[in-house]
Order: sequence, then structure tokens, then C-alpha cells
Amino acid sequence: MKIREFHVRPNLPPELKPLQEIAMNLWFSWNWEAVQLFIRLSPDLWEKSYQNPVLMLGSLSQENLEEAARDESFVANVKRVHQSLVDYLKAPGWFRETHGEEKEFRAAYFSCEFGIDEGLPIYSGGLGVLSGDTLKSASDLGLPLVGVGLLYQKGYFRQILSLDGWQQELYLDNDWYNMPVTMERDAAGKSLRIEVDLAGEKVQARIWRVQIGRVPLYLLDTNVKENSPRAREITGMLYGGDREMRIRQEIILGIGGVRALRALGITPTVYHMNEGHSAFLVLERIRGHMAAHGVSFAEAREQVFASNVFTTHTPVPAGNELFVTELVRKYLHPMAEELGLPWQEFLGLGQLVSSKTPDFGMTVFALHSAAHANGVSRLHGETSRKMWSDLWPGLPESEVPIHSVTNGIHTRSWLSHEMSDLYTRYLGPRFMEKPGDQTVWDRVETIPPVELWRTHEVRRERLVFFVRKSLKSQLMRQGAGASAVRAAEEVLNPEVLTIGFSRRFATYKRAGLLFRQPERLVSLLTRPERPVQIVFAGKAHPQDLPAKEIIKGVIHFASDPRIRHRLVFLENYDINVGRYLVQGVDVWLNTPRRPLEASGTSGMKVAANGGLNVSILDGWWCEGYAPDTGWAIGSGEVYKDPEEQDQVECEALYSLLENEIVPLFYERDKGGVPREWIRMMKTSMRKLGAYFNTHRMVQEYTERFYLPAHRAGVRLAMDEFASARQLAAWRSRVATAWSRVSMRVDGGKPTGDLLVGSRVPVAIRANLGTLTPDDVTVEVYYGILDTAGQVRNGETILARHEGREGNEEVFRAEIPCRVSGRFGFAARIVPRHPDLVNTLTPLLLTWE
Repeated sequence: MKIREFHVRPNLPPELKPLQEIAMNLWFSWNWEAVQLFIRLSPDLWEKSYQNPVLMLGSLSQENLEEAARDESFVANVKRVHQSLVDYLKAPGWFRETHGEEKEFRAAYFSCEFGIDEGLPIYSGGLGVLSGDTLKSASDLGLPLVGVGLLYQKGYFRQILSLDGWQQELYLDNDWYNMPVTMERDAAGKSLRIEVDLAGEKVQARIWRVQIGRVPLYLLDTNVKENSPRAREITGMLYGGDREMRIRQEIILGIGGVRALRALGITPTVYHMNEGHSAFLVLERIRGHMAAHGVSFAEAREQVFASNVFTTHTPVPAGNELFVTELVRKYLHPMAEELGLPWQEFLGLGQLVSSKTPDFGMTVFALHSAAHANGVSRLHGETSRKMWSDLWPGLPESEVPIHSVTNGIHTRSWLSHEMSDLYTRYLGPRFMEKPGDQTVWDRVETIPPVELWRTHEVRRERLVFFVRKSLKSQLMRQGAGASAVRAAEEVLNPEVLTIGFSRRFATYKRAGLLFRQPERLVSLLTRPERPVQIVFAGKAHPQDLPAKEIIKGVIHFASDPRIRHRLVFLENYDINVGRYLVQGVDVWLNTPRRPLEASGTSGMKVAANGGLNVSILDGWWCEGYAPDTGWAIGSGEVYKDPEEQDQVECEALYSLLENEIVPLFYERDKGGVPREWIRMMKTSMRKLGAYFNTHRMVQEYTERFYLPAHRAGVRLAMDEFASARQLAAWRSRVATAWSRVSMRVDGGKPTGDLLVGSRVPVAIRANLGTLTPDDVTVEVYYGILDTAGQVRNGETILARHEGREGNEEVFRAEIPCRVSGRFGFAARIVPRHPDLVNTLTPLLLTWE
């Protein structure tokens, strides 16, 4: 049977045509007035369409559309919202206003998942939501940036819970023709495609576009009829399949993603790898330069390395992507041959010498291939430097070139519209334009306490009603009895202190910490005068059986008749569920096992909405916590014994809840207003809102990494890669000569104690062999000594070249004695070249 395909679109009356443009731009997702347009058309259909306006418009009857077109008020609103979108797209934005001279700049942001809105389910959790928020802020800031990812036919699973509490996974097919995605087409009107060789099979991928304000997100889709059934499954499920499926996905994302941009005529000057999944883009970038400009692998790599940015999100080695060498050879040996690399040299790009296995690591490969690398919080930066220090042997851990940019949130996407109205009223219009401006957030203090509290109470009420509705629907689907369904209509109390815990369920996140003392928990939840209620939500990875057992345990505990009206587990945690929770809870609970939480962002969303955080000092909370912004569980200790840690921190958590949090919430004035609680709310909003947002984060990436990478990449590519060729030749010459570099130190050993304010003269005599003083930098590394006699968190002083004596070059420096204590120092030599962006990767280093 031959099927002939045709597409049907909504027949919108002329007055409603702008709705189609609004629906096809995810700008609507963070603009409440745009959302209200669709709700006004049909509130029920808006919910049934999973808040997907494209599907909704296609589901409305023609009669309803004609009726809306006759409504002058509605049509006027459509015109006004559409004009807001047009004005937004035309506005210059922060980047053009501050960096207008960088006309060639464009960044490409690669991620394996993007959480933009609930109506486009191609995300699983925090990584995807961060990626989506990043693109939204890039759009608001007018940053020339494109996103690149995969278009998963089934996305991530929908969580279905049995009556017994066991998680089951449901994968639903996405209908791209009823979602805000557009197929890119060539000049002949055919779908624009790229091709990638996968172990001898030519796999095609279509290119789709999602418009996020001013930022396009390009997504690759291998579900095309010309591909084999196996190839069509590559973009079937997010995080689905075996290791071979994973490497196939990552090759399509990295190599295919670069080819897609090339096919679209887009030439980024900076490539940002958000996690290591997309790191194979490095190979395609190098291959493209070699083919287009006739440069060698080493020469092309100089330009690619300088213009790559890599962000790691994983704080434990086991969480980083690894592939066995046989699998890498199967899929990438042809690429290695095309690049002219011997196979063992190619494997070395992704191998850790000190590792016990020869597996190819995507994080290692990305760190070897990007001049700019960072973790996603200060603590995670420290953890990453320690975890990957073996890649830079001999370098002090504090100098390992992995920096940190703390994550944030796209504030407008996560604010309730009630809180947004309140902010606009008291913070002014600049709040919408500059959510990272501290002076704007300082105006939180002008919000009347009673008005802030009433606004928050409205959101808690909305959360309670949402939980009741969701739980009732959940129980009816499970086939629960009529009494259980009726009871769902009375769970939670809109006036009770409400705690939220929702995130990906993994054992290290310790959702079960409270349940270590079950009777104490029952007592906390059921005190007549000061009750507490808790809402849980979260998905476990389909293969994570221990995490599934935790979910089951929570649900079983919630079935206790004493507390089932006070403790609820909501199924299918997604952006919509998360939004209700962060907007309505009073307290956000976070209990990861330090330092396993790289950042976390849900607590930031709570703070922006006026909720307070109680958390282990891990991830972002190490930076956000202060006694007037929330509560810290413990003092940042790291335990060798997990059981001891759980016991101590469980006790600390209960102590905070019973002695500080609950009493403060219920401490009311004569009008029933918790004045001290509101004072803490305001401080949290003011201090945390201005910093923990993706506007600040994207600006930080731009200033610290993107622009330096752009300028270096452009410089190295000029005049047919003239500077890249010279730099590669210089690097080869230095690497060959480095084994003959040596030095000795004169001075630096005073006969007696020194006084603060004095200086220690140091002379370094270096034998550079065939190198010259212009090829190297000589430094003195010094600092206070620890009990093991090692310098910790030292500083460097540049030694100045003062001439040649015999076969030695003489360098001198002076160490300042600023504070008292036991100090030590050592001298070292590193290569130097004006075009080096990262002098420590790859590392050549000689200590005295």
C-alpha cells in the first residue's frame, strides 16, 4: 500500500493570523499575556493540549475560531501581544549595546536536551531545563547564539505509578506537525538534510528549527524513511538504549550538528559543549578546516581548541560518559584516518593516563579540546579540578584550568504571574529588562509585607488545588477505590507550612533522609497547632532500581492514615509540575550527599517566588546561603562513612525544622502575618534573585569565555590560518626541545626570620637549550605551607628576564611578605606564545 502524505493547518480567520506566529515562537512561554490569549480561547483545551498552542489551534472548531474573530476585545489583545513580539524581536539587546563592534560573533550551544516548555518534551531534568533557560536569556540579551540538539521522537518517558508505588515508564510519540517546530527546507522546498557515516552506514538526518524569541534551536531527526529501522531509532528516545545507541546519538549530535550548521549557512565563531555528549563536534570542526583550508590536523586543532568552550556538570568520575575502545574504533576509525591520526594517538585524546581502564572518556576528550572549561558552581569547580587534576600532572590543584560559572534560572519563566505582577508594581519595568541588576532587586524592600504574604498565600492555595486535582486524576487512572479518590479532594491544607522536594530521584539526593525517623516525621506532620505538609515529585532513571525503591517507599509511607492528608507524591514530574511547586511552597528541601550536587537550580526558582531554602551546603547553596536567606543542614562536612553522615544530617534537619523553621512560620502578629518570616523572604529574594539567574550567567559566559574564544579563533583563522600554522609549528618545536629545559634557583633562603613588609629576592638560572627567553615564562609559585609541607592555594609571580650568563638565562623575582606564617616557594618554567589562549593545555611544565 502506497501512502501519500499531505498536511492540514488551522484555518485561522484573518483577524487571528498573528496567533500562529505567536504559537510558533516559544517566546510565549515566558510571557503571561501571550499565554492568556490561548487560555481565553479554551481553558480546557489549553490543558488537554499540554499547553501546546500549535496543537490547541489545530483542535479548536472552526466555529470557535470564527466566534473569537468577532470578539473585538480578543482581537485587540491579539494585536497588542503580537506587536509586543515584533518589538521584542527588533530590540537591539544587551550584546549589541555593549559589544556592537563584534559583528562576526556567533556562538553555537550544543546540548543533548533542551527543556523550554512542557509542550515540547525533549528534556529529562536539570541539564535540559538549564539549556532551555540559557537560550531564553540569550534571546532576551540579544546574544547572537544558536542552539543545537536532537529531536527525540518519544522524548523522555512519562512516569506512571502503580497503586503499589512502583514507577513504570510510558513513551509517547511526539507529533512534530502539531508542535512549535519547523522543518528546514532547501531551495527546492525539500527537507534540508545532512549525512553521517555510522560504521559504514550512511545515515541521514533532517533539520528542524524551534524559535525561542530571537534564538533558533536546530534539532536533528534521523526518523526518515530513507534510513534503516535501526538508524531511525537513533533520535527515538532521550537517554534510551544501550552503549552503542548512545555513541550513535552523540556522533549525530556532535558531528551531525556541525554539518547541520554548515548546511544552514551558519558559521559560528564559538562552540559551547554543554556536557561531553556533543564533544565529537571537535572532530568535525577540525576535519572541515582541513578540507576547506588545506591545513594539517595540528594547525586546524589550534583554531578549534582556542574557540571551544566546555561545561562539565558531573561531580563524580563514574557519572562521566565512557565508551569502550572497540566501540570507538567501530564508529570513529574512519574519521581518525581522514584526520591523519594514528589510532593510538586518536584514542589518547579521550584517555586518562592514570585510569585503570583504556576507555574513551567524553569529558577527558572535551577537556583536551577546549581552551575554556568550567564547572557549574564554585564548589563544583573545586571538585572538578580535584577530579581531573591527573590531566595536568605536576600542576597544583588550585591551578588546574577548570573554572566555574554558577548556574542560574530564567527568572520570568519560573515566576508566578501573581509574583511577576507584584515585582513589576514595586520593582518597576527594569525588572523585566534587567533581572540581574542588584539595584532593581533592592527595591524588594519597598513591597508591603502584607501584600507580599497575600500574594504568596494565593500561590500556596493554587499549589494545593493543583495537587488535589493531579492526585485525583492519578488515583482514578490507577483504579483506586471511590473513598481514596474522594480523600484526594481533601489532601493538604492551604494554610499549613508546605515543604517541597522534587527533583530527579537518585540515591545521592537522599529523598529518604527524613524517613530515617518515621515517628518523628509523623509527629512533625500532625501537630495540631503547628502542622507541616510535604509534596514530593520526581522521576528515577528507568534502570535505577534503588531510586525506584525510594519512590515506592515514600508512597507507602504516605498511605499511612495518620498522615496521608499531609504527605503526597505527584507522578510525572515535569516543567509544569515543577512550576507549581516552586511557585507555591514555603520551604524547599534539598538533601544531596556533598559534594555530589554540581549546582542545582530548583532552589533558585523557589527563592525568586518568595520561598525559603533548607539545604545541605552543596552546589549553588554554598554561595547562596546566609543566616538571613535560609537554613543550612550542617556546616559543609564531608564524611567517610555514609551511614554516619545520614544519621548526623537527619538529626540536624529535624532540629532545624522543629526548633527554627516551623516556629518561625507560625509566629504571627495580631493580623495573622508572620513578620519575621516575611523579613527573611524579602532578604532571600533580594540577595539571591539578582545573582542566581541566567541573564547574569550568560553575560558571564560571554565576557569570560565566549568573547576571548571568538577573538582568538578569528585571529588564528585569518589569512588562511596563518597564525594557526605558525602556532602549531612553534608548539611542535617547543615540545621537541622541552626535555632539554632545566633550571636552578639562587637565593630565597634568608638566614633568619623575616618581618611582614619585607621581600625575598629569588634568582632563577635556566638552561633553555634551543629555546629562547621569548618562548617561555618563568614563575615563582609561593604560599603558606600546610602540615605536609606543601603550598596550598598558592600565588604566582612572574620572574623578569635580566640577561644571559654563560649557557644560562637569568630571571629574577621578589616574593612579598604580606602576612606572617610559614611559607614556601618553588620556581617553574612554562611555554609562552602571544597566540596561546590556555598555556596549560596541553601541559609542558618544568619545576626546579
